[in-house]
Amino acid sequence: MSDQKPLISTKKTFFYNFFPSKDEEEACNVNNTPWVPTRELVEIRDLYPAPIIYLDNPWQIKKKITGDEVVLGKVVIPFFETFEYILRYWEMDVTQSLVNGCGVCVDVWDVTEENDPKKYEGEGVCLRKLYNDDYSLSIVGLFNDCRLDVGDEIGLYWDPRSSTLMFKLLSQVRP
Repeated sequence: MSDQKPLISTKKTFFYNFFPSKDEEEACNVNNTPWVPTRELVEIRDLYPAPIIYLDNPWQIKKKITGDEVVLGKVVIPFFETFEYILRYWEMDVTQSLVNGCGVCVDVWDVTEENDPKKYEGEGVCLRKLYNDDYSLSIVGLFNDCRLDVGDEIGLYWDPRSSTLMFKLLSQVRP
């Protein structure tokens, strides 16, 4: 995809409202409650092109597996990387569902064995928002099949051509 023109994309971000309207301010005064800033998911046109996915090394999200991830069978993906490399390609309504706490099923291709990719799909493969605004990819089957363990390095990227998440085991601590 690096030899193609960059995709013109939109970017999802949060709009924070720190100032109450006159009606909201009056309602707070009547109820004797403090004003609580709000945030709303919005979609903006990105000033810069979407990050380029280099086919010889497309792994935009790289991370080492932790003990908690092994036990739970879930990969934690930080907020920034989720928004920058995955959600920018999603429709707004699906992104809104995810941000509101609903799990979203995604298809994942394990391309560790390039000649024999394996697809994981269905309700067991789900992206969810965590309490701290990071996201988790639940994929117990892949953890078991690849025998992922603490310290293994994995790579992930969202393929906008097929609307799937691509996975690769980059290095394994124990063979």
